[in-house]
Amino acid sequence: MKKAVLIFILAILVLITCIFWFMNPPAGFSLKEIVPYMVIILIIGFALFAGFKRLMSARRGEPSEDELSKKILVKASSVSYYISIYLWLIIMYLSDKTKMENHTLVGAGILGMALTFALCWVIIYFRGLRNE
Repeated sequence: MKKAVLIFILAILVLITCIFWFMNPPAGFSLKEIVPYMVIILIIGFALFAGFKRLMSARRGEPSEDELSKKILVKASSVSYYISIYLWLIIMYLSDKTKMENHTLVGAGILGMALTFALCWVIIYFRGLRNE
């Protein structure tokens, strides 16, 4: 229960900080400026989903972490690890072809890894584990 409340508090704090950030927008909006807003909204949405899931489990009297949720987490992390290896290979290949700076490529790789893990977790959570 405490972890669910902590997730909501952190999500609200990030949302308040983002509201202050949104109040001072740059002069022109392009795709480059909209992407961070979308990433933040995605992260807040994922945090709220996890918080509601924990809160509902606590209300039903279920433990916060059981064997199934641990198994889903392990499966999602292993699948996202294999995908992220290929993601980094693509980034290494594209680093010679583009004129982007190294810190931008590393940031894109880390963001790609986070999104890959979140996507794998959502797919495995809703699809379920198949006879493992």
